[in-house]
Amino acid sequence: MCAENAASKPEESPLLPQPGVVTATTGAVVAALAAGEHSMESLLNMLPEAFPWVRFLPGPDVHSFAVELVDTLRAADSIGHHASVQQMLIAWQHTAQAHSDPILLAALTKDHRTDFGPAPDPLRKR
Repeated sequence: MCAENAASKPEESPLLPQPGVVTATTGAVVAALAAGEHSMESLLNMLPEAFPWVRFLPGPDVHSFAVELVDTLRAADSIGHHASVQQMLIAWQHTAQAHSDPILLAALTKDHRTDFGPAPDPLRKR
């Protein structure tokens, strides 16, 4: 599929999970959560197998990812548009990548203790 087709029909992009996959995943996640009082614990235990990069996330972020995954899967499945699932996964994967690199993480979390002033208007010609 060429980039033009993927852009004009994002639901047909090979990079996006297909509707049947999202529906099946949503059903599996919802079933796991409905399993009982330890359902969130079960989901958290399953995540590293499905998404190995979650191992780089701090514990509280893994929980936040799980909650957002469930919410996004349910919402996307309810409207039949699944691009939001892919975007959410990409964003969390980038967060995990930042946590996996100590130098990058230090740069991103450093307190610069200064204001670098207003950002230039990107639309204004110099």
